[in-house]
Amino acid sequence: MTAATREIAPGVVEIDTLLGGWERVTAGYLLPGPSPVLVETGSQSSVPTLLEALDALGVDAAALAGVVVTHIHLDHAGGVGDVARAFPAATVYVHEKGARHLVDPTRLIDSAARVYGPLLDSLYGRLDPTPAERVRVLGDGDEVRIGPDRVLVAIDSPGHAKHHLGLHDSSSGVLFAGDAVGVRLPDAGVLRPSTPPPDFDLDLAIASLHRFAERRPSALALAHYGPLPEPEAVLAEAEETLRRWAAVAERAWRDGRDIAAALETAFAADMTGVEPSQATKLDTLNGVHSNAAGFRRWLETRPSHDHSPAAGEFGKGSGGLA
Repeated sequence: MTAATREIAPGVVEIDTLLGGWERVTAGYLLPGPSPVLVETGSQSSVPTLLEALDALGVDAAALAGVVVTHIHLDHAGGVGDVARAFPAATVYVHEKGARHLVDPTRLIDSAARVYGPLLDSLYGRLDPTPAERVRVLGDGDEVRIGPDRVLVAIDSPGHAKHHLGLHDSSSGVLFAGDAVGVRLPDAGVLRPSTPPPDFDLDLAIASLHRFAERRPSALALAHYGPLPEPEAVLAEAEETLRRWAAVAERAWRDGRDIAAALETAFAADMTGVEPSQATKLDTLNGVHSNAAGFRRWLETRPSHDHSPAAGEFGKGSGGLA
């Protein structure tokens, strides 16, 4: 299957990386210019699709200047080692807390194997090492230059993962949000938070949404999947959704009930009308059980169990970011 590409904003090309052959589930983004940059490689299993798309877009082996990943989860960065080999002039940019894992992915792969089981090889693939001299750390506010008047600005945005970055394009205004906003597959239509273990932290996740809002992007580009206009409204919805899921998770946890079952019951209506095939994609990519495990770890490890985000204590019940 050939990857679909389209321009979603001036100078921003979306590439469907076709995880598992599924359309509109995982996206990378090419920013052409004097120093072209790719945001997200997708999984290792998607590399042939990605390389074919880049070739069709006229990006030859010597042309790509940079590869930036929002974080090192395999559906975003699993292809980094392969792409670095294919484009020997490209610098690989990553959060400082993820850099060592791109150089030596042994621990990351071992962890992923425990999480994904057979899906690791059948769906995602693994991660080949990237030479240390090819890797450059991005800190908050650091820039990746695409042209004389165009940069990507890094935004430290933990919550989903401690090694998560947002990337704001100075030219188009598009903010590449990784998983910090959540997952919204176009063919499912529901915005679901992504709260996996081991790093999920509600307070940091919400603070990251606020940081995105402060930058007043023209649009948000999700890895799962595609551009979302009206970013202020989307960020408000993402915060409200996170808070509602957290409230349900905490009530179940305090009552000694199964968190995943409580989330399934509380948000079953969100999936009403979603085709079974699309529900399967969403559950494979961002299942309730994974999110429940992230909430449980957060609840068990946060500094004080008394500082609780129960439903009546959120302050912003409507989730607005204003």
